[in-house]
Amino acid sequence: MSSSIFDWIQLIAENVWVYGGSFFLVLGILVFVHEWGHYIVARMNGIKIDSFSIGFGPELFGINDKNGTRWKFSLIPLGGYVKMFGDLDPASAKNAGNTTEEDSDELRPLTDDEKKVAFYSQSIPVRAAVVFAGPAINFLFAMIILAGIYSYYGQPVTPPMASAVIEGSAADKAGFMPHDTVVAIDDLKIRSFEDIRQAVMVGLDEARVFTLIRNGEEIKLDAVPEKQILEDRFGFKHSQGLLGIIGPGNGINIDSVVAVNGAGVASHVEARELMHKTMGKDAELTINKGEITDTIRVHLLAEMNPNILIYEGDDSTNVLFVGNTDRPEMIKYNLLEGLNASAQETLNITLNTLYALKQMVVGTRSATELGGIIRIGAIAGDMAQSGFLALLSFTALLSINLGLINLFPIPMLDGGHLVFYGVEAVKGSPLSERMQEYAFRVGIVVLIGIMLFANINDIVQLIY
Repeated sequence: MSSSIFDWIQLIAENVWVYGGSFFLVLGILVFVHEWGHYIVARMNGIKIDSFSIGFGPELFGINDKNGTRWKFSLIPLGGYVKMFGDLDPASAKNAGNTTEEDSDELRPLTDDEKKVAFYSQSIPVRAAVVFAGPAINFLFAMIILAGIYSYYGQPVTPPMASAVIEGSAADKAGFMPHDTVVAIDDLKIRSFEDIRQAVMVGLDEARVFTLIRNGEEIKLDAVPEKQILEDRFGFKHSQGLLGIIGPGNGINIDSVVAVNGAGVASHVEARELMHKTMGKDAELTINKGEITDTIRVHLLAEMNPNILIYEGDDSTNVLFVGNTDRPEMIKYNLLEGLNASAQETLNITLNTLYALKQMVVGTRSATELGGIIRIGAIAGDMAQSGFLALLSFTALLSINLGLINLFPIPMLDGGHLVFYGVEAVKGSPLSERMQEYAFRVGIVVLIGIMLFANINDIVQLIY
């Protein structure tokens, strides 16, 4: 049995407010945003809202507004709901045109006036709009967060250049050379090194066509990123594709260089002198990474390494830069440009998530990478400790995933309701109550099964 679970418990105990507080804060905000999407579109269409709850189960506290809606916090803070007038349960699984009085559980038919404000009696487009508004606003919320980050802080953009190539890697086997610039992967246009990382990470042992610019000429190379399984400090594992190129701005500790062009070095002084002689030329550096060594192919630039022959100094003189820039460029956008960039990023994250889920279905990616609330809480805590900007970015990522998951065609989820409305539109009448009830029961089983599987995954990986 691994000690990781005990390390994790100790870490959580020492930082309970950071991990627990950040998790419930992020989740509470996203649940509110999601349910507010349902609420506001329903209100815009004249639908009466009985209650708006953050959490499930017994009410802890709440207030009534002037429209008769009960705004409340409930005991189990792992979700929420908007209960609309005419629905007999929060999931809208029973809405046969009946209602109950406040002081009685006995059903009675809706009056004509009540039907005008009841959710079930609205047209299919209105009901679909109300249901779709929840996931849609999660995507919009993520875009607003990212646009705000890009406009206020800027978006880090690193040139899409292979500043160094790891010997024996997929890139090396494919023929990549130092300072090759990637402009496309398959049909995907590449604008930054971050785009390369995203496209490669989601690909596992899958052939990709890389379009490069080398010495002003366009060439195409076929490469198969290698599947790599990584484990974080909690013991959670995930797989990703590894191409084997190093991006601009990455520095190498000169003390870790043990050979230059195959010639071993006895000290950092000898390493500096040999590397100084290779400036402006192709060279191979062997790097000591502890248990392993890597040999990388580089083309060092003198202007990026003016301190190469300074043998004594602070940490800044001990860094070797292999690219043509020492840091990502921070691009600040105006509001419209920020929204455009955030929309593109939201689309990329959505497509990559769907692709990763497809890989789990076909077996290319292990389903054990599906994480539950334990993993989400761990990541939220780490992001909170990394700073406000990191936590904000994680909130945007989680909002995209929440919107996407809710669009899956599973009864009980928004996507399941949309499927029912589609069937109703085609056949001219809704599915029978009995069929809907069976479907919702299946949906509950599926959702509980997925939640159990995901959280058991987390526990198993913490223990072993």
